[in-house]
Amino acid sequence: MIRGLGAFVLAALVAYALAAVAATQSVLSRLAEMGIEVGLAQRLAATGHDLIGMGSSYLPIIALGLAIAFAAAALLARWLRAWRTALYALAGFAAIVAAHLILNLSFGITPIAAARTLPGLLIQGLAGAIGGLVFVRTSSAFRKNQEFDS
Repeated sequence: MIRGLGAFVLAALVAYALAAVAATQSVLSRLAEMGIEVGLAQRLAATGHDLIGMGSSYLPIIALGLAIAFAAAALLARWLRAWRTALYALAGFAAIVAAHLILNLSFGITPIAAARTLPGLLIQGLAGAIGGLVFVRTSSAFRKNQEFDS
């Protein structure tokens, strides 16, 4: 149980970090398109700032979405064991995309500017898919280690 929780926390942190970095770089790219020079030092500083600053709002959204989606994937994986990896990747993708769509439909807001475009939304979803893959790999590794410990 604890090992599964560790795999989940790692997956949520990876998905969050990728989504936040992608969001920051998207905004900075738009600034560069407007003729504003954005150097490497500014990109790194903005990325670090956003990773810390978005943690209190975006990380819980991602964690909640992944928790719900991974629970559904776990149920499906009981019957579709060969599809476990794909199920968790799809669940991670769907969780992040759904979170953005739900916020937009419920409150008329898209708090992550990058998700206002289809490519940006898909990149955010890709971060969730990678989180799903991280969960599969780490939870499988934990299970293998547990077998050796027994």
